[in-house]
Amino acid sequence: MDIALFQNSPSGRLVRTVNGYWAFVPNPLPPKLEWDDALVSLTSKAGLALGTLSGLGETLPNPHLLIYPFIRKEAVLSSRIEGTRSSLSELLLFEATRAEKQRDVREVQNYVRALEYGLKRLNELPLSLRLIRELHAILMEGVRGERASPGEFRKSQNWIGPPGCTLNDATFVPPPVTEMQEALDHLEKFLHADTTLPPLIELALIHYQFEIIHPFLDGNGRIGRLLITLFLCQRGILNKPLLYLSAFFERHRQEYYQHLLDVSQRGAWREWLMFFLQAVVEQSGDAVGRARRLLDLHRNYHQTSLEKRLPPTAGQLVELIFMRPVLNPKVVQEHLKVTYPGAQKAINALVEQGILTEITGGKRNKAYAAKEVLAILEEEMPSQPEGDRGSEKE
Repeated sequence: MDIALFQNSPSGRLVRTVNGYWAFVPNPLPPKLEWDDALVSLTSKAGLALGTLSGLGETLPNPHLLIYPFIRKEAVLSSRIEGTRSSLSELLLFEATRAEKQRDVREVQNYVRALEYGLKRLNELPLSLRLIRELHAILMEGVRGERASPGEFRKSQNWIGPPGCTLNDATFVPPPVTEMQEALDHLEKFLHADTTLPPLIELALIHYQFEIIHPFLDGNGRIGRLLITLFLCQRGILNKPLLYLSAFFERHRQEYYQHLLDVSQRGAWREWLMFFLQAVVEQSGDAVGRARRLLDLHRNYHQTSLEKRLPPTAGQLVELIFMRPVLNPKVVQEHLKVTYPGAQKAINALVEQGILTEITGGKRNKAYAAKEVLAILEEEMPSQPEGDRGSEKE
């Protein structure tokens, strides 16, 4: 780590590790922020965008139409930032067929399990160090990093940098263990404190702080992004987990990492906050757009089932394919409470209408995909030019 870049940082201090290397310890939150018109305006814009998304969630005839696929989309994109290459279709195919899992699919599925667990756990336990450890144990179960103390904060020094780098040539060295524990205690106090800061500003600060503390030997990035969704839902800012910021961070991966580093090196809080708020604006708008397209498709499919006088189970299956865009007869049988032949009959009816397509090509263990639903979910959102994103230049 080039200590010259961190020596005069207003965001923290340098300390020596037990091995004699230098590490960075962030100051407790909140920092002193300098507000200007652009930051105030973007904070308001992000809040309005998130409010529109939350309002849409309230009006859904069946919220699970979007919750199930959106959580999985977030899991795929957050894991992709860390190097996995599993697609949403691959994850959904595994969940439908329970075929042998590839490593990347296991990692993404663990993210789904951790997020769903966290959302339920919030009913009895607030965001806390205890909950963070519980999430980490689920995230790391049975995947690479499973020997890196799942569910436990690290007891040794870690570092961040290019693959294969050592402490000697690391880009960044997080706090040593003793300072890490102190920093985590301060972070937990901030999580529970009453502040006058807008919640989205609070959230941006928390996300930075967690990533810089880097309290686990592996899985820090994914846990840090999990906390975004859990914070929004715990605070009631989002009534349903429909926002997936990982899509924005994945599109602007290098910029994302650079902003975190710039805060540590020179206290560039404004630039990080503008970047984070723009992520909220863009991804809220994207989620609203996809949700509306899915709801339009949902209405069209129901209209088709009525006009073509499809069997009642086919109409019920239309509802299911938006929650489970990849499925097989067993999944249909379980959800619709019908016999196996009844499930296959419903599937065949939607295949005839072009709503479902068989995707395995085999005679046994067939699986079916609602390709128009998947297309809406998987469509890549184009990156906006840097000058159009709001921001550091304003």
